[in-house]
Amino acid sequence: PLRPSPLGPRAQVRVCADGGANRVFDGMPELLPGHARDDVRSRYKPDVIKGDMDSVRPEVKEYYSNLGTKIADQSHDQDTTDLHKCVAFITDNSPGSDKSNLCILVLGALGGRFDHEMGNINVLHLFPNIKIVLLSDDCLIFLLPRTHTHSIHIERSVEGPHCGLIPVGTPSTSTTTTGLRWNLDNTHMSFGGLISTSNIVDEDQVMVTSDSDLIWTISLRH
Repeated sequence: PLRPSPLGPRAQVRVCADGGANRVFDGMPELLPGHARDDVRSRYKPDVIKGDMDSVRPEVKEYYSNLGTKIADQSHDQDTTDLHKCVAFITDNSPGSDKSNLCILVLGALGGRFDHEMGNINVLHLFPNIKIVLLSDDCLIFLLPRTHTHSIHIERSVEGPHCGLIPVGTPSTSTTTTGLRWNLDNTHMSFGGLISTSNIVDEDQVMVTSDSDLIWTISLRH
């Protein structure tokens, strides 16, 4: 089993996907300028750095390794993305066989190269039974599997009002929603046709039923 992470009481484990370790190394001291840089890096160190190791700087890898961070070099595997490797590691090492309560928050997964973004979105479809939230400065996204109706609670202090429902992968022949400014009523959605973008959340709870997996996205308030 994974040991509790020193990065915070809410997270059981923190895993950096390759070059993500550079961002933690460089960025955390800037977020806490009143503290010694090494103290911040020690307190907020990752438990694991995992990936093909083509992006993490050598000095960053050595620094965290000396602090006890596990370095998992998977450069032999070029068929999966670094995020895929990290999610697989977390699911394989989390206790119990039921992963339905597992929630993985991914920082830095959106923005930058479009092919990286699409690879990260593909990971949501590869692990449909695990709640994986991709977070950027502007929005968050997660998958709504077609297996059941989804009730989405809106944290209005930090989320909204703009949102979208996007059928990535396969078209939806029937999607129905409540709680949106422009609700869908057995609506067909597909690329090349209608998709729900720039919608508005009007209620604290949004209900979504669809015959296809959908990507839910909602803006974040600054």
